[in-house]
Amino acid sequence: MPHVRPFRFGIITDGAPTREEWITRAREAEDLGYSTFLQPDHFTSDFFPLPSLMAAADATTNLRIGTLVYNNDLRHPVLLAKEVAALDMLSGGRFELGIGAGWNRPEYDQVGVPFERAGLRIERLEESLQILKQSFSDEPVNFTGKHYTVTDLNVTPKPIQRPHPPIVMGGGGKKLLSLAAREANVIGLHVKVNDNGTVDATENIEDTLAEKVGWIREAAGERFSSIELNMLISGFALAHNQQEAAEHYIRKRELTGATVEQVLANPYIMLGTTEQMVERIQRWRERLGVSYLVIYAEYMHAFAPVVTRLAGK
Repeated sequence: MPHVRPFRFGIITDGAPTREEWITRAREAEDLGYSTFLQPDHFTSDFFPLPSLMAAADATTNLRIGTLVYNNDLRHPVLLAKEVAALDMLSGGRFELGIGAGWNRPEYDQVGVPFERAGLRIERLEESLQILKQSFSDEPVNFTGKHYTVTDLNVTPKPIQRPHPPIVMGGGGKKLLSLAAREANVIGLHVKVNDNGTVDATENIEDTLAEKVGWIREAAGERFSSIELNMLISGFALAHNQQEAAEHYIRKRELTGATVEQVLANPYIMLGTTEQMVERIQRWRERLGVSYLVIYAEYMHAFAPVVTRLAGK
């Protein structure tokens, strides 16, 4: 019988107007039973991860902190390794390293960083992962690749979690998910964004998620059973009438051409009662193996009854 991984939940948040509000948010997340307090890595975010996540860790006891996700193109992997190890050490071993190849082209354009084709960005990420893992070891880093070269460098500090903090990667395409299957501890299932920034309708159905889990299983081989599967819920509303909630969601998001049926079938949108959400999440674990859900901080309190019902079970 396959191993059933217990449910856990996280929130993602990118800033606060005051220190007090940021600290309160972290403490509330911990009190409500969330496992992780996560931050994106964008120039448009209020905070960058290092100082704000450290503040969240200092204000809490067991809450894990992490990135969702660091943009590999914005930092040299040795600099990132030092930052990650420091966060892990100073938080008492509570850091989770989310890292990706970068996807937001307007952000690149704003700061003059070339936005290269996806294959090249993924290739660079693959090299970066090798350097990161070497940096967390007790041996000097020696690496020569197409994009990076590091010679006989002893990187300090070292993380508490060994061999390294959990690595979190996500993606929508086969190439990136296959890399994650070989390298990551946690894999997020996301939609695949086309080169022109659009998303095909087929990306927002459960069968497509099942196909992506199949890619991961194939590439991971024997290590598949040790991988935790994750999803980020982008839309949420508690409602007794799902159809009315879907109609409101379409109007609010100005989803021209979208139908109620499409919205309700979209696995990245949660609309309905707490019981309906609990049943849906349990079905995802049974069919897809997904056991780790992340939701935006604005929904943290409304989603809390689901966390209470399922966390750790």
